[in-house]
Amino acid sequence: MNEMTADRRDGFDGAAAVTRSLLGWGVVAGIFYLVVGITLGLTTTGFDFSRHALSHLMLGELGWVQTTNLILSGLMTLAAALGTARAMRGSGGATTASLLVGIFGGCLVASGIFPPDPVAGFPPGSTSNEVSLGGLLHLAFGAIGFLSLAAAAFVVAAWFARRGESGRAFHSRVGGVVVALGFLGGAAFSPGTLGVVFLWVAVLASWAWLAVTSLALYRTVPHPDAHRRAVTAG
Repeated sequence: MNEMTADRRDGFDGAAAVTRSLLGWGVVAGIFYLVVGITLGLTTTGFDFSRHALSHLMLGELGWVQTTNLILSGLMTLAAALGTARAMRGSGGATTASLLVGIFGGCLVASGIFPPDPVAGFPPGSTSNEVSLGGLLHLAFGAIGFLSLAAAAFVVAAWFARRGESGRAFHSRVGGVVVALGFLGGAAFSPGTLGVVFLWVAVLASWAWLAVTSLALYRTVPHPDAHRRAVTAG
């Protein structure tokens, strides 16, 4: 008797349990990233939240912490992408939404591998304006990641709309617009303070959208014990 058969006979839906667990990482990822990044920024000499993006912490004395933060957050996002595919399975847009969220997660991992270039004042004493291949790749992965997540928001919005959940569809579209405009504004006004502010908007909106969407999809997945409870109640 295999595990799936045993689960069904016992009234426990193992597939639902796995899907819910994967989507849970979509809620945790942003909280983890922001708590680690902000804590590191507050304790790193020379780091200024109004002038430096969190990714620049990869260049500080504890740069390995932010590198690990990016990579782990990316892996959590990849898990959420798989959960998205499982939760939306059998409906239009499931593969596309999962792929786009997965690209965002993959780009986070890649951004952790290729650090940004130093900026004036950080790391302390830095005056270099040289652009390296690694720095360009970091920017490229950031662009691909943010725009992919923005696109995912519209795909998921269409899925919610087909289910008659107009409120969630609207909020998902708003999230996609804010992520896209935040990133584009950050790119347009870089490297000034306004550019950093726009980038913060994109970062916060991205993690907020992923958390809210993962939670909404989580709630569409039946509780693993639902059948067992129904049988017991009957």
